[in-house]
Amino acid sequence: MTRKQRRMTMIGAAGVVLFAAVGLILFALQDQIVFFNSPSDVAANSVKPGQRIRLGGLVKDGTINRGQGTQVSFVVTDGGADVTVAYNGILPDLFREGQGVVTEGVMNTNGTFDADTVLAKHDETYMPKEVADALKEQGHWQGDEAEAKTY
Repeated sequence: MTRKQRRMTMIGAAGVVLFAAVGLILFALQDQIVFFNSPSDVAANSVKPGQRIRLGGLVKDGTINRGQGTQVSFVVTDGGADVTVAYNGILPDLFREGQGVVTEGVMNTNGTFDADTVLAKHDETYMPKEVADALKEQGHWQGDEAEAKTY
């Protein structure tokens, strides 16, 4: 083999290894990719049972139901639809009725959302961009767009 052929063989082998590494990384991360949905999206049956999603909206007044220990259920709404959320864990200190919340988990076959993560807003003007956009679409946005801090 000439020097040029050896060099091309090495470059080709390095390309194959790089391509395989990128493929393995993308395959490993496919379960970690989570998309945001509003309760209206869930009600429109765009979410399959068992699919991992982020659900965001407002905690509906009068719906927080604390069970035994750290079990809690509540309803997330965007004004157009409601989704019942079941969560087992410690809620954030700022979690309360009428406030913005983003939950992460999976939908059950019975229509209940099993959350494993609950995030609450940290001040009066903060709201995740996806939640703010969904509430604006439903006509339930209650803040000045210029003042709202989104990430």
